[in-house]
Amino acid sequence: MRAADWYAAHGKMPRLFVPEVFSPGDEVALPEGPARHVTRVLRLAESAPLVLFDGQGVEAGVRLVDVSRKRTVARVEAVWSGGVESPLVVHLGQAISKGDRMDYAIQKAVELGVAAITPLYTERGDVRLKGDREEKKLAHWQAVAASACEQSGRAVVPPVNPPITLKAWLEARQEPLRLMLHLATGHIFDRETRPEKAALLIGPEGGLSPDDVAAALAAEFAPLTLGPRVLRTETAPVVALTLLQHYFGDL
Repeated sequence: MRAADWYAAHGKMPRLFVPEVFSPGDEVALPEGPARHVTRVLRLAESAPLVLFDGQGVEAGVRLVDVSRKRTVARVEAVWSGGVESPLVVHLGQAISKGDRMDYAIQKAVELGVAAITPLYTERGDVRLKGDREEKKLAHWQAVAASACEQSGRAVVPPVNPPITLKAWLEARQEPLRLMLHLATGHIFDRETRPEKAALLIGPEGGLSPDDVAAALAAEFAPLTLGPRVLRTETAPVVALTLLQHYFGDL
């Protein structure tokens, strides 16, 4: 059965991220988080249909067969490949910001089709994570990305990589199109060929420092200006990714 056939037969339904291997006829015990969402938030009963995805591009149409306090089990009825990934592979380097700003940037970047996100330590960034705090924050950010996939229809969950320095991230870049949010002249989107991969650098609340900009320029990053108004660090990736998807992706 195709995805379109499943949705046509059952209408709109919840999508949940469950990192399992799906085969028709198999029964899948939902992990604690999805199970709690099904039973306590959605209050679904046995025989209710829903869609699961494995985070690697595979989706499954399932039906609940056991909903109890101890466990929630679904039977797989159909499996298909997800088909909403962008043809443009964008790696976002996002300077770490405080509070909910980083959550917002990750959520919207995933909705806009980003392929990978790396939180960055920059010169003017004042957030520094160590040890358990970094591990907990990274797990939280990855959960934000998974939730954004549930909402947006993506079946591939982009990785949120462990935070690294801007220098280390720049040294690893090989994408043919590399952009940083900074004052610029000209129009970077006037290209004869459409790139398949791109790297996008977003600075912190105070912007990239002169040393950060110099390092990015040395790594062959081109400046990109998003108009005359100053955007917040969590708004900038939304606008920049929208433009990238419009010119080179699928918007």
